[in-house]
Amino acid sequence: MKSQDVVILLKLVSLEDDERGFSSELRQRGPGGREDPYSVRGLEAALGISKTEVSASLKRSIASGIAIKDRKSGRPKPNRRHLREFIVHGLKFVFPVRPGPMQRGMPTAFAASALRESLHSAGSLISVWPYAHGKEMGQSVEPLFKTVPEAAEKDERLYAYLALIDAIRLGHQREANLAASMLKERLE
Repeated sequence: MKSQDVVILLKLVSLEDDERGFSSELRQRGPGGREDPYSVRGLEAALGISKTEVSASLKRSIASGIAIKDRKSGRPKPNRRHLREFIVHGLKFVFPVRPGPMQRGMPTAFAASALRESLHSAGSLISVWPYAHGKEMGQSVEPLFKTVPEAAEKDERLYAYLALIDAIRLGHQREANLAASMLKERLE
């Protein structure tokens, strides 16, 4: 498993969540319609990850059982329960994070807008993903994949998922448990 696999799976979760709010005719993509966001090309455009990497990532996720192919549409579909279990119990060991130097960037973990009211860090420094267009100054945290800030800027729901993951990876027991509980609610 690679770190971008988690980013791609969370994007698929975000697309599924988003799709629940639209009628089935808006989801249909005809010739001349918008790019199918579930396609390799659509995921490449949304995440800034090459088509080759997206394709390889989906194959790895399906092989591991953390994703399946939908019977009706043939689209890749994350197994939300397995994804949640991996994120909560394994992600911080497989992809550990260490706060780095002060840098300008996009807030993550406890400082992200989606979590600011629910989670609070014990320290006064916020965590940020290094990002040239970022407006906040904080301790840098390496994102799961280099294009995460750009992808999060385009998709608020994906941003919230990625910030929750960083709260789990960075937080102490209490904060990590609260973030895990919030993630469980969102993934169910």
